Amino acid sequence: MLPREELLKGVENREEIARIVDKAEQALRTWEVALTDFLSPPVLAEAQQIFGRLTEIEYIAWGGYPQAERQRIGMARSDIPLDLSQIQITALDIAGNFLFDPANHRDFLGAILGTGIVRDKVGDIIVLGERGAQVLVVPEIAEFLETSLVQVRSVPVKTQRIDLSELKVCPPQKKEITTVEASMRLDAIASAGFGMSRSKMADAIAAGEVRVNWKEVTQASYTVKMGDLISVRGKGRLQVNEVDLTKKQRYRVQLTRFI
Repeated sequence: MLPREELLKGVENREEIARIVDKAEQALRTWEVALTDFLSPPVLAEAQQIFGRLTEIEYIAWGGYPQAERQRIGMARSDIPLDLSQIQITALDIAGNFLFDPANHRDFLGAILGTGIVRDKVGDIIVLGERGAQVLVVPEIAEFLETSLVQVRSVPVKTQRIDLSELKVCPPQKKEITTVEASMRLDAIASAGFGMSRSKMADAIAAGEVRVNWKEVTQASYTVKMGDLISVRGKGRLQVNEVDLTKKQRYRVQLTRFI
């Protein structure tokens, strides 16, 4: 079996990671693919970091479309082939006329959870403006939601299964930024990328509002590196791309901000 306590040592999301370790042990024991429910980005990042160190387990993550934030992980013994088709995900269309009573992501999620479904069974929700939304779920709750999800806010809706190819996913809006900084400190890079003063960014970091690769960082002096993903609560995400040294030994950093 897996070195459970060693794997769980120091993890931020211990309860969720423990359940994933249980699934991994199930995969080893049964010689079958084991699937998690949908995982939030912080839990997903931590799980991938842990399972990347294991040789006896292979894993893949999939949320129904390439940019999905919430994803399921499929795990199997390393000698068993794994592909995305084994990660079962169902797409639902929630159709209604929201022209006079607009609904947002929270409204759709609230209506789904109001039927008694737990959050882990629900993946991303793609809001389509006045015509409704699309949602990714585990297959076993699809039929229930088709009959039970009949209203969002004051709007009657029709919920029905669709193919994953029918998802109306808009590519994320991006802004490319170049900055030159004296160091790769988190407060310096993040303030440049998000257009905030360095002091305000330092306050946000100290308040626990900033994550690097989905892990909370509370030290403004934390050193970021190429490939890191910085997220600030309510501000979006920032990808650290190429980093070069100038002749004056400063750091020229290419950033992509996802708006």
